Amino acid sequence: MSQARKIVGVDVGGTFTDVFFLDESTGACTVAKVPTSKPDQSAGFLAGIKAEVADFADISTVIHGTTVATNALLEKKGAPTGIITTAGFRDTLEMRRRDRPHTWGLWGQFTPVVDRDMRLEVAERTLADGSCHTAVDPGEVEAAARQLLASGAEAVAIVFINAYANAANEQAALAAVKNVWPNDYVVTSHEILPEIREFERTSTTTLNAYLQPAIADYLRRLEGALGAENFAGEVLIVQSNGGVMSLDTACERPIRTALSGPAAGVIASAYIAGNAGFSNVITCDMGGTSFDVSLVVDGESALTTQASVDFGMVIRTPMIGMTTIGAGGGSIAWVDRGGLLQIGPESAGSDPGPVCYGAGNTRPTVTDANVVLGRINADRPIGGALERLDVDAARNAIMAAVGTPLGLDVMTAAEAIVRVANARMAGAIRLVSIERGHNPSDFVAMPFGGGGALHAGALIKDVGLKAAVVPLYPGVTSALGCTVADMRHDFVQTLNTMLDDLDTAALTVMIESFAATGHQLLAKAAVSFAGQSTVFALDMSYLGQTHTVDVTLPVDAAIDTDVIRSSFEARYRTVFGKPLSGIAIRVLNLRVAVIGHRNKLDLKLLAPKIAAGVDAQTGERAVWADGGWHQAAIYERPLLAVGATIAGPALLEQTDTTIFVDPGLSATVDQFGNLIIRQQD
Repeated sequence: MSQARKIVGVDVGGTFTDVFFLDESTGACTVAKVPTSKPDQSAGFLAGIKAEVADFADISTVIHGTTVATNALLEKKGAPTGIITTAGFRDTLEMRRRDRPHTWGLWGQFTPVVDRDMRLEVAERTLADGSCHTAVDPGEVEAAARQLLASGAEAVAIVFINAYANAANEQAALAAVKNVWPNDYVVTSHEILPEIREFERTSTTTLNAYLQPAIADYLRRLEGALGAENFAGEVLIVQSNGGVMSLDTACERPIRTALSGPAAGVIASAYIAGNAGFSNVITCDMGGTSFDVSLVVDGESALTTQASVDFGMVIRTPMIGMTTIGAGGGSIAWVDRGGLLQIGPESAGSDPGPVCYGAGNTRPTVTDANVVLGRINADRPIGGALERLDVDAARNAIMAAVGTPLGLDVMTAAEAIVRVANARMAGAIRLVSIERGHNPSDFVAMPFGGGGALHAGALIKDVGLKAAVVPLYPGVTSALGCTVADMRHDFVQTLNTMLDDLDTAALTVMIESFAATGHQLLAKAAVSFAGQSTVFALDMSYLGQTHTVDVTLPVDAAIDTDVIRSSFEARYRTVFGKPLSGIAIRVLNLRVAVIGHRNKLDLKLLAPKIAAGVDAQTGERAVWADGGWHQAAIYERPLLAVGATIAGPALLEQTDTTIFVDPGLSATVDQFGNLIIRQQD
């Protein structure tokens, strides 16, 4: 048998499972798109790979971006979980930050993922300085664990106050719980998040426990299914920070997989756009359920240390910053009681899907509107599951739900649906750009997902973007991102001291310890790397400030208070314009990231091999835009040669998506096969 040389990236979304294949021996790249299988996503996972690979033994690495964790949190379908915590702190998870679901509402319902009778207290106390005030009684902990088991708990989170400063009591409690717990689903807060702030630590640790049985079961089942197909390579899982981790790590830390699919798309976008000469990018991932927007500045994706998947479900772990709205292709259009047209957040998903799928849905979606407007070829549905889309059913649904209530004809109603969706997308783009001090004219959009390229032109016009860069495989960009993502391990430790009191020698030892652990994890993964790097950062603020700024430290210089001070002031100046004077500086947390840089895909392998002069036009179709009909030329995108220029209105069709070049715009194929869409001169 020849050496396995195929790398496969798989992104499982709410509607489709996207697969990207790279044959390292020949440089050939292919893609596949199949409907996501529910409730067991592993079936669609395997079906997507089998679409292009006959023998799984030919595969060296499978990299997986998954929405299993995100969906489990949104749908609250994690495992029955218990919490063992310090006496007096039983309600930390429920009290949160005294916030509420709606800013201007006087009340709001919130149900935590762990009911109050499953949150048990034990006598123990560690002080903020790390000293032990009250040692934990292992017998009391065992009794609490037995009570949780009797109540049906499958996982347990141990969260003690100030455990970030001294983990001894949590470690003793962990040993006690393991004496009686029948599985490995026991987590402690000092392992998940050894960081100050009780609610965030409690929430993150609890959600990790809540996800662990479902995610571990899914990943182990997937591992077994791949093994049954004669696969003997490495399985890597995409993290929400844009890196990848081993399957074992993902089973232990499933909280790091939340939003991993969209994160892979951001990584791919930054890589593709950077090679194309654009360092400032706004990524626009439009799938069947949502529209995810993220910012890439100077080639670097923006990381955040905290996010909320849903109200009250706070996750504090490094992740790519994203804004998500319910404006996907399957988002349902409806008229509210005030007579206003709304899009989403409810989605038809893949089952039953848009009305035009003919699977039983009667409420119109954004996809139905695009079909009626002529922008999607009804005779050529993507995904391969349908032979033809039902245009008449889509028209009838739009009239019933939107046209008749608003007194509009069917074409005007369909265009109104698309315009409202575009307006919501434009608002999300403004949120991550203008409201953060960036000029959209300095950025290009990177539309991907099954529907993003249909709306790119409208976003250029509405927001004033420089251009849109449509990758060669926009429908499977997140899957491609899986194949180029680096392996990354993040560590955090609360210091909570003033800069003038910081023990820099102890800090250096701590940094070296984290770095060594990270490099050991990289070596354990048995993955080849082009190189490795380490990033050291501190969360810092002036005394009295609540919010911190992230301060990256130089890796090639000795760490002392002067270096830290100057680094903090430089970062503060970048964020706020001017550092303060005469105020003491506080150092809250240390963060260390160890990154294994994987060998990257040569994007020139994706460049079209089409000779200039080949006729890629396949016909014309009437398309409704700007209030009237236009004759749009139809092109087979894979037949467009490098340098080809297409004037709008035009439709470019391919197996994973359709691209709409609006009237007044033009598109040019660059050297990597990307389509650069701009305003016509």
